[in-house]
Amino acid sequence: MNILYKKYFLFFLLTIIPLILFSCVSGSKSDIKTEDPDEAFKIAKANYDKKDYLQAIEDFSLIKIKFSGSKIIDKSQYYLAMCHYNRSEFVLGAYEFDYLMKNYSTSEFVSTSRYMLAMCYYNLSPDYSLDQAYTYLAINEFLIFIDLYPDDKNVSEAEKKIKELKNKLAYKDFHSGELYFKMDNYKAAIVYFDNVLDEYFDTEWADNSLYGKIQALIKKKKYEDAMKEIQRFEKKFGSSELLMNVLSLKKEIPL
Repeated sequence: MNILYKKYFLFFLLTIIPLILFSCVSGSKSDIKTEDPDEAFKIAKANYDKKDYLQAIEDFSLIKIKFSGSKIIDKSQYYLAMCHYNRSEFVLGAYEFDYLMKNYSTSEFVSTSRYMLAMCYYNLSPDYSLDQAYTYLAINEFLIFIDLYPDDKNVSEAEKKIKELKNKLAYKDFHSGELYFKMDNYKAAIVYFDNVLDEYFDTEWADNSLYGKIQALIKKKKYEDAMKEIQRFEKKFGSSELLMNVLSLKKEIPL
């Protein structure tokens, strides 16, 4: 991921979001009056279970300040993050999950928070035509989650999400390659097709990209290179629906 995106995102998390959260807590409308942290958690969790997430956010935010040293603080932090997630406030959710992992590293909620952090970024990942900073963040967090917790129940779903996100990135490059091809800029088209083949060879757009590259090479009259890529296609994508198209191109190449 571009380092500039990462710096901007961290700046946002570490400066802007805490200000938002502070303003929310300072105007708290929590109904929690008890001095008993366990009772306070029950009240907050009851609102969460009723899906009254706004009220639960008020409650868990108050617990976060009032009972910061208690045994219920880590699970309160987790449910505070989940409140934001369930309200589709994924940037706030990401901040709170990250906060839990950094401040309560021994908590039983750390592994789930790692997965949910990735899910926040996943939900922030936009259409392929837009900037893909969150897509890269999501892939990275899913990979870290799988590496740290290979036996977790969410690993299979994390792998599916990675595949989906990589397909999106692959299509973005493939689509760019197609556009350049249509503009007769075959050199630029090959760059984008090659990026798919180099970075996303295991996605569903790899055979399309290799086919596009072959076409571009023929347009540039680089017949020897085109033949090598055709052989590569036959070897790697023998079951592709595009195989017949590739074989037709093979017949057109001057010997």
